[in-house]
Amino acid sequence: MLPDWPRAHGGPLSTVDFKRSPEDFLVDEVLGFEPAGDGEHDLLHIEKTDSNTAWLARQLARHAEIPARDVGYCGLKDRRSVSRQWFSVRRPSGAGTNWESLSLEGVRILRIERHERKLRPGSHAANRFSILLYHQEPLDMSFDDRFVEHSSIVTTEGVPNYFGEQRFGREGANIELARRVFSGGRVKREQRSIAISSARSFLFNETLARRVADGNWNRLLPGDLAGLDGSASIFAVETVDTELLQRLSRHDIHPALSLWGEGAPRSSGKPAALECEVARKWPDLAEGLVSARVEAGSRPTRLVPGDWTCSSSPDGIEVRFTLRRGEFATALLRELFELRQPMV
Repeated sequence: MLPDWPRAHGGPLSTVDFKRSPEDFLVDEVLGFEPAGDGEHDLLHIEKTDSNTAWLARQLARHAEIPARDVGYCGLKDRRSVSRQWFSVRRPSGAGTNWESLSLEGVRILRIERHERKLRPGSHAANRFSILLYHQEPLDMSFDDRFVEHSSIVTTEGVPNYFGEQRFGREGANIELARRVFSGGRVKREQRSIAISSARSFLFNETLARRVADGNWNRLLPGDLAGLDGSASIFAVETVDTELLQRLSRHDIHPALSLWGEGAPRSSGKPAALECEVARKWPDLAEGLVSARVEAGSRPTRLVPGDWTCSSSPDGIEVRFTLRRGEFATALLRELFELRQPMV
């Protein structure tokens, strides 16, 4: 079982049912660029209901009679959802595939364009969410006021940028998969990628949890990394001066932690010492990542949602917001609620 990593803004306001049906969780992928209109790839904007992204990619490859490696997408979307996302399908000639004849339950093609490049993980800009949450018990009269106050805090100050539980599989099964990979077990290429990603994510969450417990997850410390908002650009912080504090307060920059691998930690001083301490606590994962020649990376410690709106009813709450690529809706929602997902 995964740890219950600490929250930054106190305990949850209530327990809610999450994803009673796929229609309760809507996600719309934002590419951040317009299709080129020409090139050797079909770019498909697809709405899928209660289906797995990787499974759908395989079905597209089968329909187009091409290798699965020639289908690309920007990121995995929750299976139990209604997701609108983009796929690229390599077809150099621009002919030979009739997409109108594709017939898959819960799958609808919304738009077809041509594009010059294959879509890669992380090549999109953001995801827009619309989520219904259902109250499990009657609420006291103060709930609405507390919800508004708590929402204001998490949407202005941000929340810890944890990787969501879905990254780790049911009951953390992907962590055990990583241990099998690092001990020499043979797995499929796709499973190996999942295992490595889960191991890095787990070590990051463990380190971020320590920063949350210490109350400095959203503060810059000497030796920290800092990341530019909405960018992959990272720089080292030697001294925390007034200018950096101002940039931090207006969300122009965010503290960042290392993603473990060769060259980690990328920080220095006390932040690096903490990262190394966490790595020593989980040596099979940390050493496995290095042995697998995974290059160290970094990730911001703070998530600040955009376009936040909410409405409530006697049954529950609907929330709408936008997150940048790589950020998890569950990391935001867990600061407000204890999420209970019915078994399906």
